[in-house]
Amino acid sequence: MGPNERRMEIMEVLCQRRHDTMKNLAFEFGVTERTIRNDISILSLSYPLETIRGRYGGGVKVMDGFYMNRKYLKPEQKNLLERLSTSLSGQDLSIMNSILKEFALNK
Repeated sequence: MGPNERRMEIMEVLCQRRHDTMKNLAFEFGVTERTIRNDISILSLSYPLETIRGRYGGGVKVMDGFYMNRKYLKPEQKNLLERLSTSLSGQDLSIMNSILKEFALNK
């Protein structure tokens, strides 16, 4: 397994577990903790990951509400849809709100 494949597997594991330790990930993927830290550092440039320091509660976690292979709106897209929704009513407003709820990444 190459580095990119491993990183995608790490993301899939984290999206399922939501939180894990570097030590456990290193053991599971058969690499060093340093390699996992490097992978997490690279992944955090593209995905909402948070590293947590600490002996027992430390590790890496995925931001609440984020899942792999799900499409999300960019902030400017979300803002545009919110502005447009002010002129809608009835079923159109309900549809717009469902789009925002399903695709907007809440922070």
